[in-house]
Amino acid sequence: MRPKRKKFGRLLILAGMVVAAVMIFLGNKAVIGTSTDEFCASCHIHPHSTQSWKLSTHYDNKRGIHVHCVECHLPPNGEGYLMEKARTGLRDIWSKVFKDPESFNWEAKSQIEYAKNHSFETSCIHCHQNNYPLGLTADGRQAHLYYEQKEGELHCINCHITVGHYDPDRMHAKNTDFGIVETVETELYTEPGVMDGLNDFTEYIPESAVSFEMVAIQGGSFQMGSPDDEPFRNGNEGPVREVKVDPFFMAKIEVSWNEYMAFFKQTGAKGKTSDAYLNVVNDNVDAISGPTPPWGAPDQGWGKGSLPAITMTHHAAEIYCQWMTKITGKTYRLPTEAEWEYAARGASETPYYFEGDPKRFVKQGVRNKLFGVDTAVINSYVAYMENSGARSIPPETKRENPFGLVNMLGNVAEFCSDWYAEDAYSQKTNGVLTNPGGPAEGEEHVIRGGSYRDGADRVRSASRDYTRTVSWLKTDPQMPKSIWWYSDCLYVGFRVVCEYNETE
Repeated sequence: MRPKRKKFGRLLILAGMVVAAVMIFLGNKAVIGTSTDEFCASCHIHPHSTQSWKLSTHYDNKRGIHVHCVECHLPPNGEGYLMEKARTGLRDIWSKVFKDPESFNWEAKSQIEYAKNHSFETSCIHCHQNNYPLGLTADGRQAHLYYEQKEGELHCINCHITVGHYDPDRMHAKNTDFGIVETVETELYTEPGVMDGLNDFTEYIPESAVSFEMVAIQGGSFQMGSPDDEPFRNGNEGPVREVKVDPFFMAKIEVSWNEYMAFFKQTGAKGKTSDAYLNVVNDNVDAISGPTPPWGAPDQGWGKGSLPAITMTHHAAEIYCQWMTKITGKTYRLPTEAEWEYAARGASETPYYFEGDPKRFVKQGVRNKLFGVDTAVINSYVAYMENSGARSIPPETKRENPFGLVNMLGNVAEFCSDWYAEDAYSQKTNGVLTNPGGPAEGEEHVIRGGSYRDGADRVRSASRDYTRTVSWLKTDPQMPKSIWWYSDCLYVGFRVVCEYNETE
């Protein structure tokens, strides 16, 4: 009996080995079969993924090498490949079966913040093991040295996001052609606009065909900040304090690309550098030298025209105001934080300058998820995360606030002149504060207003934020880094204030 049992046991082991071998073989075939570009494309049906891949240097290159989907979007074999493949596969099958591809926000999903979670840096390094290959330019060597110095802070696709999916509007290089356009015969303004008392007026930029509207803001007192019971209130928004501001003018819309390009062409398109600016100002206080060419495409391919100008630094916005002062004879500047909130509120004391509870405009919460959210009102006034398509939009698509200003609570956030301090409202004061200008010093500046990427909780009138100079220049490889353009901030712009002098 024992020999038969031994024989049966051996046969069982052999059968198990055969079954295991077959399973491994079939499993390997399944892994290979589900890792082809064609199989990936059967689920990933957003319209431009395959087309942009075939236009990229990962497909169309001098060596004829094709880098396949799984070589970027999964880690290398032996580094969690199968586990990540299983997780990704289940997610993609779920999306394919139960979700509508038309509901996906492809613009948002193509942004670096999202994309770096679906591209593995270990895969980049697996293929690109030498950061200093033959033929690399001096700028490239400098950029890769900076990347190595910032190990753990930067992902390869922070600079090379277009190598896998080509996007002509995401060049990562010095944009020496920026601002160069074909000359169009048109009538240019020769004189600035006329200010006639505290009334709305149209400003004209001399030597350009650009004009914009300035709205008269009557002075007054208001309660600045948010009360303790306001939904989504942050600690830096209080305590509420009474503030008085004098009359002023504020631009109806955020500074547009039309306006900023007039500034760039008149002051910055002549090869001037940041050093030249400093030297000129020291020698001649009347001279204004503007931005150097940007790194990449500041408008992100979204277009220019009336869209708000973005990616310029706080310094550049201040120089723009100095330039406007020089060419118009009026006093232009960035708004103080108090002026900004006063203008944004439009005499309202609620979270927004229109009716609505922030808790009913957000998607969080069981009630909102079950019964939906009525966003008709906020959608008519604010360009924010739920209606913007993850990009800025033209100003004419939104309604004015009570003071006649557009996009005060969304589209792009806006620079203020104040230094930022989290506890700025907590400073001891006696009575009403008149024309406060913020802390005497600081490291970052206030930004207000929320943007296209913020939810309803972040576009309240009292919401505060601040610049992040270091992180907004992470992928600028220049040494020293630009004082004119942020390389990593796409959601901040500015609008101008013009001072009103009653004696004029």
